[in-house]
Amino acid sequence: MIFLPVVHLAMIFIGVVVVYTDYKIMKGNLPMALKVIVWGTGNVGRPAIRAVLSHSDLQLAGVIVASANKVGLDVGEIAGVGATGVIATNDWRAVLAAGADAVVYTATADIRPEEAMADLLACLEAGINVVSTAFYAFLDPASAPEDALAVVNGACEKSGASLFVSGIDPGWVMDMLPVVLSGAVSGIREIRSREIFNYALYDQPQVVREVIGFGGSMDETPLMLHDFAIEMVWAPMVRLVGNAMGKPVERVAVQVERLPLERAIEVDGMGTFEAGTQGAFRFEVRGYHGGKPLYVLEHVTRIDDECAPDWPYPPEGRGCHQVLISGNPDLHVTVHGEDHHEPGAAGGGNASAANWVVNALPAVCAARPGVVTVLDLPRITGAGQLAHG
Repeated sequence: MIFLPVVHLAMIFIGVVVVYTDYKIMKGNLPMALKVIVWGTGNVGRPAIRAVLSHSDLQLAGVIVASANKVGLDVGEIAGVGATGVIATNDWRAVLAAGADAVVYTATADIRPEEAMADLLACLEAGINVVSTAFYAFLDPASAPEDALAVVNGACEKSGASLFVSGIDPGWVMDMLPVVLSGAVSGIREIRSREIFNYALYDQPQVVREVIGFGGSMDETPLMLHDFAIEMVWAPMVRLVGNAMGKPVERVAVQVERLPLERAIEVDGMGTFEAGTQGAFRFEVRGYHGGKPLYVLEHVTRIDDECAPDWPYPPEGRGCHQVLISGNPDLHVTVHGEDHHEPGAAGGGNASAANWVVNALPAVCAARPGVVTVLDLPRITGAGQLAHG
């Protein structure tokens, strides 16, 4: 008497599953793929395009370029992959008006801050979520300029959009990897994140010379190495580590060293860097808690491998990222990415930075309106990047 109703219920359940499966096949993957725009096709934009294309839950809806010679190209040609059917355009207004769930903003903001901010607000006001590697000021909202934060949060509150900014170097190595690795160490005295890199490999000549200052006079402090610039760009990552560890940064100290080139060098695509001009720098951002510098972010940066021979070098190659935790054990982890499309330390680092923000998109699109940090989001993984049929 009981057996038949159970069978009937099982058959009904199976029927529902079959109908749902058929519906899923007809409609495509459910939930529907998020429509994503990539804004900028430089060192981070190109791998961002590839990451969106390979993500099972994302659909590339448009690509915005700045260079006239890229307009009209299939974006697969720009990104070094096969044809996509998506055509690059510089008409950003039309792309935004067509609608999308999110924008991956990778255009530079270093040398065009006002224009970049206007781009950001246009996206947010249209109700489009944004992930970016460009807007350093919003990496940690608590330390962002109040006026700028109010404008961004105001736009988000009206439209329901969210903004997630990951730091550079790339950000995940500087803010989340140290936190994960700390779980394997006891008696921690210091958590240090480090980039060691030769910027002759970095395909941004204007930034290398005008922002970073290589080839410039040793009598002048380049824009990037002023204390306020270092604190704006890198201190937020130190603060995020402190927040994640439950012992927040109470004050920040910055130390900078610079050395001149001892010989003139030629760099492909950048020209001559004369002897006596800036050839290497090293800086530290120290985050103090309880009077101790528990968190340190360090840069060791050269334009010539022979400059600053007493400073650290990568274990291999010409660039790497490291997390060094002093405790028991002393834990040293070196990260070196090898991108299949753009080889070299720069290519691997840029690709991982792009992949981090792209893989965060589903979580960001589901997040509360406003500026969110990596600590506000569920764990970012590459689940959507697993090979699928």
